[in-house]
Amino acid sequence: MSWTREVRCHVEATRSAVRQAREHQRYYKANKARLKAEWRAARKSGELPENPGPPPSGFTLLPWLLLGMGAFSNLFQDRTTDPWIGGLGLLTFNSLYIYVTFRAFDREKREALSTRVALAGLATVTCALAAGYGGTWLLFFPLLGLATGAALRLSHLRPAGTAVAVLAGAVSCFHDGWGGLDIAYATWISAMVTAAIIRLSEAVRELRAAREELARRAVEKERLRFSRDLHDLLGHTMSVIVVKSEAARRLAARDLDAALAQITDIEAVGRQALTEIREAVTGYRQGSLGTELDRAHSALTAAGITLTVTRTGPPLGPQTEVLLGWVIREAVTNVVRHSDADRCEVTLAGVGERVRVTVADDGAGAVAVGGAVGMGEFCATASGELGGTGLTGLTERLAVAGGSLTAGPGARGGFAVTAELPLDVDTADTRPAVVEPA
Repeated sequence: MSWTREVRCHVEATRSAVRQAREHQRYYKANKARLKAEWRAARKSGELPENPGPPPSGFTLLPWLLLGMGAFSNLFQDRTTDPWIGGLGLLTFNSLYIYVTFRAFDREKREALSTRVALAGLATVTCALAAGYGGTWLLFFPLLGLATGAALRLSHLRPAGTAVAVLAGAVSCFHDGWGGLDIAYATWISAMVTAAIIRLSEAVRELRAAREELARRAVEKERLRFSRDLHDLLGHTMSVIVVKSEAARRLAARDLDAALAQITDIEAVGRQALTEIREAVTGYRQGSLGTELDRAHSALTAAGITLTVTRTGPPLGPQTEVLLGWVIREAVTNVVRHSDADRCEVTLAGVGERVRVTVADDGAGAVAVGGAVGMGEFCATASGELGGTGLTGLTERLAVAGGSLTAGPGARGGFAVTAELPLDVDTADTRPAVVEPA
C-alpha cells in the first residue's frame, strides 16, 4: 500500500470517528433535554416527592472509620507494641470521633464547649497514636480532618484545618520522611471538602425551605385577594338587592309597574353578581369605572339618595379604573347601608400624573360612630370587621399599587372617602400571582 493511500485511510478513519462522536454528542444532548423535561413534568404533577429525605447526620461520616481497619488488624497480628494501650487508644479515638460527628449536625451542640473539648481530645489521641506507632495509624489524621471539617464552620475552619494539617505533616514526616506530606495533604483536603459538602447540603435545604415558604405566602396572598374580591362583590350586591326589595315592597301596593321595574333590576343585579363571582374565582375580573358608576346610581336612586357625578382629567389605565371602581363600590355600599343621607357626590379628577376620586355624602355616617373617627373605627362600624375587608382592605390594596385611601368627616358634614392613584397602574401590582415550586 502506498503512503498516500495509507494517509487517505487514516484521514477517512478520523473523519468517521469525528462523525460518530458528533452523533453521540447530539444524542446525549437530546436525551438529556428529554429527561429534564420528563423530570420537570413529573415534579410539577406531583409524581416526584418534594421532600429530599432526612437531613444529613453523623451516620454519613461513620463509614470513614474503616480507614482505621489497618490499625485494628495490627492489634491482632502482633505488629503493635503494647497492644492493650493501642486498643484503648483506638476505642477512645472511635468514641470521641462518633461523639463529635453526631453533634456536628446540630448548631447548638456543635458550638457547645463540650464539642470543642472533645475535638481537642480527639486531636490529642490522634497525635499520640500516630507518633507512637506510625504506619497505618497515621491514617487517623484524615479522620481527624473529617471531624474538624464537620464540627467547625466559616471563620474557624481555615486556621483549624491548616493547624491540623501541619500537625499531621510534622508527625508523618517524623515517621516516613517527606512521604508524610501526603498525610498532611489528605488531612487538609478532608477537612475542607467535608465542611464544603455539609454546608452545601444545608444551603440546598435552606433554599428549598425558603422557596416553599415563598410559595406558601403567595398562595395565602392570592387567597386574601380572592376573599377581598368576594367580600366586596357580595357586600355591594346584597345591599343593592335589599334596598331594591324594600323599594319594591313599598311600591307594590300603589304602583305595580314601578314595583315590577325594581324586581327586574333585582334579577339583573343577581345575574350580574353570578357573572362577577365566576370571574373573581378565575382571578380575571376586569371592572369598568363607568359600569360601577351606573350601578352606584341605580343603588342610590333605589335608596332615595340623589347622586351627582363630576369627572375631569385624562383617560385612565385599565387597572386604575378597576381599583377606583372598587373604591366607588365600597364607598357607595357604606352610604346606602349606614349614612342615612339625601345626597351623594362622586368627584373624579386628574392631578398631574395621578387621579383622585372622592365619594362624599351629607348623612350622619361620621356621627354614628362618635363624631370625628379614625379609619379603623369607621371600617369597624361600616364593614362589620377589620383586616382584609371593607375600606381597610382597599387601603392595603391601593398602597400596594402606589396609592392611598383616606376616610373621615366631610368638609360640609357627612362622610367622605378619598382615594388617589397613579394614572396607569401595573397589573402585577394589583393582582398577586401564585408562585409554583419549580
